[in-house]
Amino acid sequence: MIGCSKPTPAIKPHIIPIPNDFTMQEGTFVLDKNVTFHADEELYAVADFFNGYLEEKLGFRLIVHSMPKRNAIIFTYDQTIENDEGYELSIDSSIIRIKAKTPKGAFYGFQTLRQFFPPTVENKTFPNTEIQLQNATVKDAPRFVYRGMHLDVSRHMFSVEFIKKYIDLMSQLKMNTFHWHLTDDQGWRIEIKKYPKLQEVAAFRDETLMGHYNDAPQQFDGKRYGGFYTQEQVKELVNYAAERFITVIPEIEMPGHAQAAIAAYPNLGCTGENVNVATKWGVFEEVYCPSEETFTFLENVLDEVMPLFPGTYIHIGGDEAPKTRWKACEYCQELIKKEDLKDEHGLQSYFITRMEKYINSKGKQIIGWDEILEGGLAPNATVMSWRGMNGAIEAAKSGHNVIMTPTSHAYFDYYQSDNGDEPLAIGGYLPLKKVYNFTPIPKELTKEEAKHVLGVQGNVWTEYITSPEKVEYMAFPRAIAMAEVAWSIPERRDYDFFVNGLEQFHKRLDAQNVKYANHLYEIEGEVAKRNNTMVFDLQTVIRDKTIRYTTDESSPNLQSKKYTNVLPIEGSTILKAAVFDEKEKLGRDFSLTFNQHKAIGATITLEPKAHKAYAGSGKDGLINGISGSDTRYGDKEWLGFWGKDVTITIQFDAPKKISSIATRFYNANGQWIYAPKEIGVSYVNEEDGRTLHQINQIATSEATIIPHTFQIPEITTKHIEIFIPNYGTIPEGLQGAGNKAWTFLDEIVVR
Repeated sequence: MIGCSKPTPAIKPHIIPIPNDFTMQEGTFVLDKNVTFHADEELYAVADFFNGYLEEKLGFRLIVHSMPKRNAIIFTYDQTIENDEGYELSIDSSIIRIKAKTPKGAFYGFQTLRQFFPPTVENKTFPNTEIQLQNATVKDAPRFVYRGMHLDVSRHMFSVEFIKKYIDLMSQLKMNTFHWHLTDDQGWRIEIKKYPKLQEVAAFRDETLMGHYNDAPQQFDGKRYGGFYTQEQVKELVNYAAERFITVIPEIEMPGHAQAAIAAYPNLGCTGENVNVATKWGVFEEVYCPSEETFTFLENVLDEVMPLFPGTYIHIGGDEAPKTRWKACEYCQELIKKEDLKDEHGLQSYFITRMEKYINSKGKQIIGWDEILEGGLAPNATVMSWRGMNGAIEAAKSGHNVIMTPTSHAYFDYYQSDNGDEPLAIGGYLPLKKVYNFTPIPKELTKEEAKHVLGVQGNVWTEYITSPEKVEYMAFPRAIAMAEVAWSIPERRDYDFFVNGLEQFHKRLDAQNVKYANHLYEIEGEVAKRNNTMVFDLQTVIRDKTIRYTTDESSPNLQSKKYTNVLPIEGSTILKAAVFDEKEKLGRDFSLTFNQHKAIGATITLEPKAHKAYAGSGKDGLINGISGSDTRYGDKEWLGFWGKDVTITIQFDAPKKISSIATRFYNANGQWIYAPKEIGVSYVNEEDGRTLHQINQIATSEATIIPHTFQIPEITTKHIEIFIPNYGTIPEGLQGAGNKAWTFLDEIVVR
């Protein structure tokens, strides 16, 4: 080769999602404009896409050669590769070869090859036209056939150009399904030519809630908001996704989340009264009435929607449909009798089944949220399980396909860090590690039943996400972790290895101007008991980093003490720590406040155990001296119980004088979380042997955190028992109506 500049050195790639088989070898391939390329006819379109990528990023296209022997990139059609989405990539010093039996397999081979390029290639201003690529071999195929990301454009809408960027990022992660949530109470976002009021009325709301739903009083911005995607824009996006082997699934909500449509056409509701497009979040009583007029409307809507989306599925929602209007509707009650339905849940099943038959008649299949199980599942439906794993288990055991997207691991609108300066979110707590450790196959399924689990999906609901930058912040890197859950076999996955590679992948996102959340330089810390001593136990996300700390409430710096092992606790302490390299602080300060009290170190029992999705630090976390977050209930300290009464027993090694018992409850009704109506405590007075009982009422409050303290005449005891009844069933008209409420419990402080 002749040139005046040296090739950019090869990087040691860390491929995400991790391949089934990956071996690096000695030597490099030099990619420059003198390299030629060849593609078998079956894979030519993908090879041409790759050539376009080179032209965009490096400024040149490779010259086609019919029979290259060396210094070439070759796309080879190979029928012996078992998986339709599988591929083999080999790089040696003379040839790069991608083998696949389908174009999409070849496309995923290209996406892997792309990660051999320096990350800065992605920013279109790469200064060199010669790149060394590390010699290696990769053999790979996905674990699941469905690998999805979701985007809600009803609550907040995003431009066509941004959605293209979102799809591009998905394709780099080998995801193959984009779930596009197009209609909801707060706005209708797809043009339907037969019904112009969907564009004129349903697509716009008068104003939007400011701050959080739980804020009191609620405030609004007073600004009209809305818009919609034309059918031409929809076609453009669907085609753009198809070029990247991503199928777009539209969601047209029914029978609930229909207030925007009913605002445009009031006769679609049960009362016929005028309503407005919703201006705040939550669940609303305005649902479609199961009348012939409604079914005609929905069939006409779908007649325009289905031709725009060539994929197999139409998502029909089916979630959070209050039955209040149906119970009060004479027509609905007559229909229940006429069709011999059990109740309003049976009416919902009737509604979904009827729409499924129509969609099936057009050659499509339906997907619905797991509420479509209620009243009996439509015959050919696929269930998207979001309220936990039970919906998936029930559906799979009955022979229906399922997609796993539980709130506990797949809702990327939840907080992702304990830091107090995180941007406003709906609530919850879903850190990167929890996403990565998601196990999509429930252990309750047999091997045969597990085949019905098609895959996984990350969801981005946008009540609190108003800009493209915040979509990126909330979605990435959690979508990257979900991509590895979806693609890679469990034996190959390792969180420590993943986050080390993510440090490199972040540079790739930087080059593409993605405003991701970087929590790699944060600290994971807890209070633990080691050899009968309470200690701070700190770890970095990336294991080879240095922690420095203070205990005087000051922010750590390079001169602060270096953390080397567990740190013994001496009384109430405020610990601050941060991650450093040799030159500077890398991340934000971590803070942990330890409050000494009498239950610390005692023996605690808990019945029942916390729900596995919100198990916090386990039962010992209730008496470890650390209080939970004031803004996110899914952290290590809060314990969640779904629909269960809770009994806690604390046993001291020796009698202790106590005068108060205090705890806190999380109260976020929009997330189905309710403080209990009462709480009971009992204890044995060691002085006279009497067992004393006390029951306190807990006042109803709109506050997010509800503290409660038992004041006790000072006694000596070895034993405390606390009883917390569940709130019960969530009332009609509220979010989660008909479901059991969650109870979230914080530190139990005994003084």
